[in-house]
Amino acid sequence: MIERREFLRAGLLGGASLGILGAASAPASAQAIEQLQMFIPAAPGGGWDQTGRSLEQAMKAANLIKSAQITNKGGAGGVVGLPEFLNQWRGRPNAIMVAGLVMVGSIITNKAPVSLLSTVPLARLTEEYQVVVAPANSPFKDLRDFAAALKADPAKVPIAGGSAGGTDHITAGLIAKAVGTDARRVAYVANAGGGPAAAMIIGGQVAAGVSGLGEFAENIKAGKMKALGVSSDKRIAGVDIPTFKEQGVDVSIANWRGVFAPPGVTDAQRKAMIDLVEATVKSAAWQEILAKQDWANVLLTGDAFGAYLQEEFKRTEAVLKDLGLA
Repeated sequence: MIERREFLRAGLLGGASLGILGAASAPASAQAIEQLQMFIPAAPGGGWDQTGRSLEQAMKAANLIKSAQITNKGGAGGVVGLPEFLNQWRGRPNAIMVAGLVMVGSIITNKAPVSLLSTVPLARLTEEYQVVVAPANSPFKDLRDFAAALKADPAKVPIAGGSAGGTDHITAGLIAKAVGTDARRVAYVANAGGGPAAAMIIGGQVAAGVSGLGEFAENIKAGKMKALGVSSDKRIAGVDIPTFKEQGVDVSIANWRGVFAPPGVTDAQRKAMIDLVEATVKSAAWQEILAKQDWANVLLTGDAFGAYLQEEFKRTEAVLKDLGLA
């Protein structure tokens, strides 16, 4: 939790023309950004999109921004959109991008010529566990049934998820490895985001699906999907889904999401945007969103987040190589 109540100093937007309201040193509650520009390198409906729109909601509720302009550009786990953020959004001091572990894996898997390390890391925000689901009318009763089918013939168990090499793909590969089958034989069906993956699952086009719990929670509650297991070490309070581990699959994995500034911003602008994020995380509106979405607050900012990001690239590359995905 933050102690400072002041942010959005003069360096944030580099001038009044970009929409700062009020004196630069006034309390956060007394001023707001006229318009925050938010880049989401994924299709609407997925986890990054949910995170971005939740940030917008919390920032507005806390009177930290007047409005937000959101740009979605999906494809390849963020690799399609990332070059635009790095180049066309360069130096914009009132802009942020929402991304996370999925992009780390996708960059490695796709051998992308651009890297998330070229952005300016602002903050790791949330962490959530993965859930494996099946269509509502699936013969799978639980994760044990799914695991048995996967072990018998992974090619006959198509699994829908996000982009190739992302957290969903890694989760499917880890499950395959845990049950004793070749992760490279998994019939993984990559999608541009959680929305398209959900449509495939609900429509019965695949045998199962995997994504962050928050992405599929509403469809599970509505009975459109059947939850088979969740990737937490222990049962999640208030969530009636057994863990992978208690069903004999020794896998635990969590997906993180964060925000990044484009290259070219000044140190003062970077600090001001971190202050904005910290103020948002402290707000009651954001705390309510965390509880509703079953997201864990894992705030890590600035240089500490930058160091964490570098370690994530090393760790994820090792996992992907082990699974034959890199």
